[in-house]
Amino acid sequence: MDAPTRPTAPAGPRESAAARAAKRFIVGIAAIAALGGALFGYDTGVVSGALPFMEVHFGLSSLGEGLITSALLIGAAFGSLAGGRMADSLGRRDSLLWAGAVFIGGALAVALAPTVPFMAVARFVLGLAVGSASVITPLYLSEIAPPHIRGRLVSFNSLMIVSGQLLAYLINAVLAQWEAWRWMLGMAALPAVALFAGLFFLPDTPRWYISRGRPDDAARVLRRTLPAGEVAAELARIDRARNLEADARRSAWQELRTPWVRRLLLVGIGLAVVQQITGVNAVIYFAPKILASTGLGTSAAITATIAVGAVSVVATAIGMSLIDRVGRRPLLLTGLAGMTVSLALLGASFQLPRSTAVSVLVLALMVLYMGFMQGTLNTGVWLLLAEMFPLKVRGLAMGAAVFVMWLVNFAVALAFPLLLDAIGAGLTFWFFGVMCVLSLLFCKRYAPETKGLALEDLEQELRRAEP
Repeated sequence: MDAPTRPTAPAGPRESAAARAAKRFIVGIAAIAALGGALFGYDTGVVSGALPFMEVHFGLSSLGEGLITSALLIGAAFGSLAGGRMADSLGRRDSLLWAGAVFIGGALAVALAPTVPFMAVARFVLGLAVGSASVITPLYLSEIAPPHIRGRLVSFNSLMIVSGQLLAYLINAVLAQWEAWRWMLGMAALPAVALFAGLFFLPDTPRWYISRGRPDDAARVLRRTLPAGEVAAELARIDRARNLEADARRSAWQELRTPWVRRLLLVGIGLAVVQQITGVNAVIYFAPKILASTGLGTSAAITATIAVGAVSVVATAIGMSLIDRVGRRPLLLTGLAGMTVSLALLGASFQLPRSTAVSVLVLALMVLYMGFMQGTLNTGVWLLLAEMFPLKVRGLAMGAAVFVMWLVNFAVALAFPLLLDAIGAGLTFWFFGVMCVLSLLFCKRYAPETKGLALEDLEQELRRAEP
């Protein structure tokens, strides 16, 4: 114990300087790592503006639109599985490096695609990076963040996702006047280069170092994120969890046979389905198409979509500020209730005759829906998936949950244009409203509360909570 040897030292200023250094370190990590989230957002959002011009250039049908949009998503599904395994074997940081390299190559290939099959394959490859980053980035941030700010730091990834989507909408609006859809798609290479370069300056997480028998590296990182007096206790907590797992001598797949772990995995998969089946990506991918169906022109519809992106960013920032104070479950339940009402009104608005006023009403209700969704459900689900699984299976379990998330995302993106043609926008949004009601019941029954607990303490709480 070194505290008694320094009773007269000016600890306050020294601790204040250390706290400021830790804050700068954590902010730097978040800014670089969350570029993966920004790329996730940009690559999923940019297609909304490029699609109307690709439809003319390639002569796409509604099925073709769905295929081009969803090719990235099926790639993301497999990328999420690979990302979970890579994160456990290569480490969180090195896995993000691989994703950054694929982001660069995939973005350039999509921008230069000469044919529809080439475009579909290129977007599939780009989806591999999107999916792996969607697993690894929140995992990395959750494991390197101190418990008292973990919710805000992991939610910063959600903020970067919607910021990437807003950036895509802004670039789409600027380039739409020249119909420069290839530039829209290719611009994703720039933040990908920044991610790839920035990662060389980041460490891996203490939990991964401990799992690989590198306690000195783990301590080095913890000394940069925690007060000096807490480092030893945090190392002991992480090491204790690792030793319990080593004593069990079971692989990650065998661990999933444990009833309480398997139940957590099923809840995580359910949360992943909830996030997608409630319709968010139908709005993100097809907002210009939805607005055009009310009578707006293509350029006006693309420009109007900026409002959706801007509100998503503001709502996510509000959700970040609330999630460590209010808790995860209250945000989920409040958000799903608001989404249900928004979708009911949105569906009803399509029963009105086409007019400029109806276009404005549809846009306002889409914005209201996205505000509830991004500020509550999107923020809460990504955070819970990063927190709720025990260390030994965290990468595998989160990868499985996100794999299902991307499969449902793929299904929604493929089916949405066909549903618009078959039953119309009104009934389609009412269907999503019904899904919100079912999701509310699921979250009320099964979603755990993880607020304020260290990950290792949380594991013990969830273990004890299992009947």
